[in-house]
Amino acid sequence: MKALPGGNEADVHEIHVRPGRDFKLEQVGDFRNVVEGERCPHCEQGRLKFSRGIEMGHIFKLGTKYSDKLNAQFLNSSGKKEPMIMGCYGIGISRLLSAVAEQYHDDRGMIWPMSVAPFQVHLILISSKNEQQIQAAERLYADLSQQGIEVLYDDRNESAGVKFKDSELIGIPLRITVGKNAEQGEVELTVRKDGHSKLVSIDEIVNQVKEKVMLPLHSFK
Repeated sequence: MKALPGGNEADVHEIHVRPGRDFKLEQVGDFRNVVEGERCPHCEQGRLKFSRGIEMGHIFKLGTKYSDKLNAQFLNSSGKKEPMIMGCYGIGISRLLSAVAEQYHDDRGMIWPMSVAPFQVHLILISSKNEQQIQAAERLYADLSQQGIEVLYDDRNESAGVKFKDSELIGIPLRITVGKNAEQGEVELTVRKDGHSKLVSIDEIVNQVKEKVMLPLHSFK
């Protein structure tokens, strides 16, 4: 394999260049691709491990492509005008969602961390024909929304099984189920992450949800 040194000009390369004669060698070595399991060259203890990653953001050097067109200039140390060298950076929202889905899920679907969840509570009405359940669900939706809690309200005319399956697939952190216990003034609160459920008084459910939603973000992942 031959190396063609650059000629300090676009698309120009030098030929018949001899290292040591035409330029000083600063470093010489054998180079190859690393292999998983190789020891650390410094401590000889650690071993190299490969793992998959996802690119979350980008940084681009734009040069003077746009500053030339915009006539965006500055004065250098000699007082001469020069075009600004521009750059840009950004986080890919779609890539962020992919990373969250990759890290937070189980065999039933997504498990949104509270810090980035599109909704904080999934409110499920079991029977769209039961007046007590409807009134309780509507009341909870209004009370939670008034507290600034983002709620996805499922009042579809579907079976409970379909609604629960969809709820697990979507993976909103907290689920409130308004079912037959509404007649006794209770609803079911379920944590999507571990599946833990308990019956809570309708009068207390908003406060309990607020406590969970307002927890430090690192403690409710």
